[in-house]
Amino acid sequence: MKKSGFYCLLFILLLGIFAGCGAPKNSEPTKQEDNGKIKVMVSFNAMREIVEAVGKEKVEVQTIIPDGTEPHDFEPKASDLEGLHSAKVFVYNGFDMEKSWVDKALEAADNKNLIVVEAAKGAEPLPATGAEEIESGAQNDPHLWLSLKGAEIEAKNVQDALIKADPANKDFYEANYKIFYDQLETLYQEYNQKFQSVANKNFVTGHAAFAYLSRDFGLKQNSVEDVFAEGEPSAKKLKELTDYCKTNHIKTIFVEDMVSPKVSETLANEVGAKAEKIYTLESKEDNKDYLQSMRDNLEKIYQSLK
Repeated sequence: MKKSGFYCLLFILLLGIFAGCGAPKNSEPTKQEDNGKIKVMVSFNAMREIVEAVGKEKVEVQTIIPDGTEPHDFEPKASDLEGLHSAKVFVYNGFDMEKSWVDKALEAADNKNLIVVEAAKGAEPLPATGAEEIESGAQNDPHLWLSLKGAEIEAKNVQDALIKADPANKDFYEANYKIFYDQLETLYQEYNQKFQSVANKNFVTGHAAFAYLSRDFGLKQNSVEDVFAEGEPSAKKLKELTDYCKTNHIKTIFVEDMVSPKVSETLANEVGAKAEKIYTLESKEDNKDYLQSMRDNLEKIYQSLK
């Protein structure tokens, strides 16, 4: 994608927006909303879920990437980023997820008091394997939030940022983080025991988004996207994945939101499996929060391995 013209236009538009709002270039941004809540901008839904788990009623969260929009290909408009100028905290995932736009957006926002949080900081990255990530030039697999262990790291980074933004409520954020951490650990221990009880460790997804989850539990994902990439599968490639599914007794092909189910459903029909929905949390789905979505994912994966 050609970005240079986009960034020049973005910068000009942002300057126009901020000038029109009457904000001097180096003015101090609003520290809190009028309702007393900390204003937090996040890149996409999974970051919102984690911020709200730690900040609860003391944060006002605005998501830059709208639900139903593919985060990997997102190119923000000036209006998408306007809130960065007055926000106190900005949380993005990192690991190349927002690589194409985040640095330029922060430069254009010109908010020198903004607390910027790379939620994945401190985690051990896995190499990018998904077709979309590789095509975009990403070096790292960005999907850390789909790991319970990864979410613990991301939530801790969020906790530290909220304390920095609002030190008077340090105990509040620490208590909420501890509750969320304990819930993540309980869920991890429950499913670690379940996954250890099954001999089959292989599952198939549409998009290669579950490598960190697989690392948590010693599982192995195989992605329809990795095999077919773009376009319709050739007879040879379909046979390769069909043989894999039969050899590994795959009973379920998982389908993600915003990923075309056509190839996954074709494969499921070919091997006598069922196509079943799984959550990536890139958008809010079925009104489920982070823990509800992850429990649903883990239970479906576990049932598919039995």
